Amino acid sequence: MGTAQRPPALTALLRRYDRAATLLTCERVPRGLLNRGWRITTNSGRFFLKQYVAADTAAPAVIARQHHATRRLVRIGLPAAAPLHDRDGATVTVVDGHGYALFPWVEGRHREGTELSACQSRRLGALLGMVHTGLADTQPPPPAGPHPSADPDRTHEQIDQLLALVRGHRPYDAFDALAEHRLLERRELLRRYAHRRPPDADGTVSGWVHGDFHPLNVLYRGEEPAAIIDWDRLGVHPRAEEAVRAAVIFFVHPADGRLDLAKIRGYARAYRRAAGIAAAELSAAVHRVWWERLNDFWMLNWRYQHRDRRSDPLFPAASALAVWWTEEYARVCEAFTG
Repeated sequence: MGTAQRPPALTALLRRYDRAATLLTCERVPRGLLNRGWRITTNSGRFFLKQYVAADTAAPAVIARQHHATRRLVRIGLPAAAPLHDRDGATVTVVDGHGYALFPWVEGRHREGTELSACQSRRLGALLGMVHTGLADTQPPPPAGPHPSADPDRTHEQIDQLLALVRGHRPYDAFDALAEHRLLERRELLRRYAHRRPPDADGTVSGWVHGDFHPLNVLYRGEEPAAIIDWDRLGVHPRAEEAVRAAVIFFVHPADGRLDLAKIRGYARAYRRAAGIAAAELSAAVHRVWWERLNDFWMLNWRYQHRDRRSDPLFPAASALAVWWTEEYARVCEAFTG
């Protein structure tokens, strides 16, 4: 167990938990874009220790709210990974300005949507629908308020800034060439479809959502989901939009950015039934998420503005999807609503 991989004050942290007992091993969990985690083995079992480092999720009160939500979902039978209480009844420990939480270790694996059968795709949609209804039943009423759609004028400014960074990058490589091509392509698409900017979403379609429902945040044991993890983005948003965002991440073909519309059809029908959401609400969400994708360059922001390349492998498929979705807009919408 290398000390460089260990979180600070690990032994002191574990002493706060009766179940953790004596530390035997500590291994860094490499997957995940925002927070840090370790698999902890003690003489009483295995655990997952999470360090919250994302600036907008690291406040102890915010973490405690997430933990409270997951524990209530577990009580109603949903596979939400919930943290352990320490001896004082708290689920968050703050050391050196970082929040930590200890979870039971969940044995399982991540599965891309391309691996899921038609039946499993339907079960995934039903699971997300039950998460949304479960949150509605266990969380306080969501605050009302609009959720604005992306402003294309601001996006054009961002494209110009990113193009300057891409063209000035040295050595200019294949990724830079793809980024430049996609930025120019997206600028033309935004000019062509500016008139289709959707209206802001209002509070009537908003509710509590997981906020980051994608393959790395669902663990499977065999054929069934064993745990939904990483509730850092728990918040109030248009609920059907989360279903659309999740689908286009789960069911995208990584080679060319196409969507598996047959699996999405089954997933969406199951989601609508479980969440009690009409096809019209999901259709409006498809339109808003499509527009969001046309205006979104977070992966390029990470690479060129923050010099963080962790999301680079996601960019080829994500950037191709925005173009493919635009060309196949009617078919995509029918898959979600048919």
